[in-house]
Amino acid sequence: MGWPIIGETIEFLFGKPEKFVFKRMEKYSPDIFKTNILGEKTVVICGPKGHKFLFSNEQKYFTAFRPHSMQRMFRSYEHPKKAQIQHKREEEAKVLRSPGFLRPEALVHYLAKMDSITQEQMKAHWEGKAQVNAYPLTKTLTLTLACRFFLGIDEPERIARLVENFDDVTVGMHSLMVNFPGTRFYRATKAAKALRRELKSVIQEKKEGMGGGGQMHDILSHMIVAADPSGKHMAEAEIADKIMGLLTAGYSTVATAMAFFIKYVGERPNIYQKVLQEQKEIWGSKKAGELLEWDDISKMKYSWNVVYEVMRFTPPLQGTFREALTDFNYAGYTIPKGWKVYWTVSTTNKSPKYFPEPEKFDPSRYDDVCAFPPFTLVPFGGGPRMCPGKEYARLAILTFVHNVVKMFNWQLIYPNEKIIGDMMPTPEKGLPVHLKSH
Repeated sequence: MGWPIIGETIEFLFGKPEKFVFKRMEKYSPDIFKTNILGEKTVVICGPKGHKFLFSNEQKYFTAFRPHSMQRMFRSYEHPKKAQIQHKREEEAKVLRSPGFLRPEALVHYLAKMDSITQEQMKAHWEGKAQVNAYPLTKTLTLTLACRFFLGIDEPERIARLVENFDDVTVGMHSLMVNFPGTRFYRATKAAKALRRELKSVIQEKKEGMGGGGQMHDILSHMIVAADPSGKHMAEAEIADKIMGLLTAGYSTVATAMAFFIKYVGERPNIYQKVLQEQKEIWGSKKAGELLEWDDISKMKYSWNVVYEVMRFTPPLQGTFREALTDFNYAGYTIPKGWKVYWTVSTTNKSPKYFPEPEKFDPSRYDDVCAFPPFTLVPFGGGPRMCPGKEYARLAILTFVHNVVKMFNWQLIYPNEKIIGDMMPTPEKGLPVHLKSH
């Protein structure tokens, strides 16, 4: 259980997540081990059987848990009693799923706008440049997309100002609660306050623009008019918290997948050529100026296999926490009520048992869906809490892939650039690349 109070938090946060997990799986058990991280007694349930058990027992044995650092930043979760927190989470899930904003049939209407925004970003920040830092640019793009989709705002300059704040919040969500200048937690809470202020002004503008009614083309509009059974509307502070959480989730993970696509494909010209060929067939079948359609996305099979391999190599999200609702038994052990359960992709992603030659980048692994056991590659989670934005992420990433290979070939300036970060993997130098325009 590590040191008193801090447990094994330092190694968990500042080491490689898969090393932290594999080391303990080897030492204790390939199925389950216990630890103490982020101030909580925690059990890590491992492997595909563990994934299946977690995903199929949501709300029976488990409920979502936010680490204390996250609760402090997203203040609407900080003080209420557990029953109220649980109710809030259920309401949050309803808001996301009920209007259907994230369903394919709704996203199909947003795809052309997504393509248009991506092209605008490419022209503004990539075109005509001999060299760019790819990682910051993928973040600007994904935050622009997320703000347009979730908030219905289209002001690139206003959005670009927020990138640094979102980065600080993302890094601080899993951090030691040490609140003095210079620490991750201090920077994160300061950034969360700035974001909350900006989001409250967006909410007020949106309310004025809606004029007490009007069409709801974004999630923020739906949150503003949504009411509980008693007719009570959400407070602005609570809406701001929920929107901040949505933007953080819909921005950082998508940007990470895009950036590491640039890295891993840039290292492998043969894979770049295959992606280019697939995308050429798509843009070759379109008239000048015609934007992407749903059928085009369905033709990007090889490109999506490449993205899956990117996410296996460097998962945009390492894992999430649950809380045990009751005592339960697993793999011969009893996990007590109130203990935290950590779910992580790291127990399977790099395991030679499930992925032969795990350090080989091989998109052909996904040609046969039966080539590896179920629940071994789950970058979007699974069960009732599967990432509701999975389809949104797929469209955003593939739209980026289409446009970047259509416009450029690229070379990594630092092929061995170090990947830093823990829960949020980051190229140390920002992933600088030489661009060669087609």
